[in-house]
Parts: sequence; structure tokens; C-alpha cells
Amino acid sequence: MIKYFFTIFLSLIFFNQTSAKDVSINENIDLEFVCDLEKKIIKNSEYNYQTFLAKDLNEKGLNSFKILSKKPETLFIKGLSSFLSVSSKLNVKVVNKDVVLFKSIDQEKNYSESGIITIKTGELIHEITKNIKSENSEKYIFIYSCNKDDKKV
Repeated sequence: MIKYFFTIFLSLIFFNQTSAKDVSINENIDLEFVCDLEKKIIKNSEYNYQTFLAKDLNEKGLNSFKILSKKPETLFIKGLSSFLSVSSKLNVKVVNKDVVLFKSIDQEKNYSESGIITIKTGELIHEITKNIKSENSEKYIFIYSCNKDDKKV
């Protein structure tokens, strides 16, 4: 299942032009997840898409990953990164009953973050790309396993 979403996710990463069709909020969602990091894939000058398991890293999971969407075009992502926490920066916002997809790119088009989560299985993929315009671009892909947090206030 992760391979299927990973393929879709990677194909969406290469889509740099954004337009109104990249906003499709079909569900009102208010969910909170607790996520465990499973692995991290790194592509930079030192590693070429090398995979590291969570147990080999000094990184933690996400204690509070929140998704709030309201039809027709509002999406808030909290707890993943400060860059994605500003809703106005999200260029791609897709929410349906199964999947939440989001992407943001900075004004200089040299840094981007994106993610996709399947609501039913809790599989979350978070991708960060740095130095997009450079020949030495860096890519960090985090794969999480998330559970809905039932302790929501």
C-alpha cells in the first residue's frame, strides 16, 4: 500500500505549476493523529535515496499532527512543520474521504514541502526538498505510521 501512495506522491512532487484545480476540498475534517516515524529516505550529496529505519535515527515521531479542512478550500496542517502550518502557503490542497494531499513551495521556488496521508490506514509521507534550483538539491522523505488521537479535547 505504501508503494502505491509513494508512487503517486512522487509523481505529484514533480508538478511545480499550481492553479485553481489544485484545490479540491470535498470533506470537512477535524482529525488529530499521533505518528511514529518508520523510516527516512535521504537524497543529498552524501546519500542517493538511502533509507534509514527509525530505530537507527535520533529523530522522534509526531505527538500531535492535526488536519482541519472546511469545504470548499480551507486546509490547515499543524504539527508537521512550521512551513506547512501557514495555510495561505499551501499551493496544493486535496481532501476527500480517503486521502489528504498538500504541497507548499516558497516564493523563490527553491524549497518545498508536501505530504499525503491516507485517513483509514494512517500512512503519512512527508517530503522536503531543498535547493530545488541547484544541481545539488536535497530531498528528505519521512514515512510515518499514524493513529487517530481519541483524546482530542
